[in-house]
Amino acid sequence: MARNSYLVRAAQEADFGAIARIYAHAVLHGTATFEVEPPDAETMRQRWAAILDLGLPYLVAEWEGAVIGYAYASAYRPRPAYRFTIEDSIYVDAQYTGRGCGCALLGELLAICAKGPWQQMVAVIGDSANVGSVRLHERFGFRHVGALRAVGFKFEKWVDTVLMQKALHE
Repeated sequence: MARNSYLVRAAQEADFGAIARIYAHAVLHGTATFEVEPPDAETMRQRWAAILDLGLPYLVAEWEGAVIGYAYASAYRPRPAYRFTIEDSIYVDAQYTGRGCGCALLGELLAICAKGPWQQMVAVIGDSANVGSVRLHERFGFRHVGALRAVGFKFEKWVDTVLMQKALHE
């Protein structure tokens, strides 16, 4: 599999079976998300619709016709003063991690968001041990701005959250 050979496109209704499967694995086996019960495809589709209603992008990456990852931008916080700050989320099928899919998704997500009114993108990375996500964000110019220690409890252990940030307009 060649890096950067993924088709990155806007998510469509038909993608939510694959998206729910990818996310369920992350929920059940990882600490990138602090959810503990995987939502079904319909719930994921409703979340997608809410993101689109805000004018934010929701993308998928395909390899040989199969959805193997997804990424989206969401509102960082609901209060009006945060309206120009967004948060990214990226999930890649476990068998495709480390193969450039996250890079393809984050690169396209940043390119789209930089054309909008948003000024800052924040990465709230579940688990300080999530080195892959931290390095991915560093590669795209995100800087460490802090960590919240032991704020999540999952799999019978306390889990940190790493905070990273990138200006979308210099």
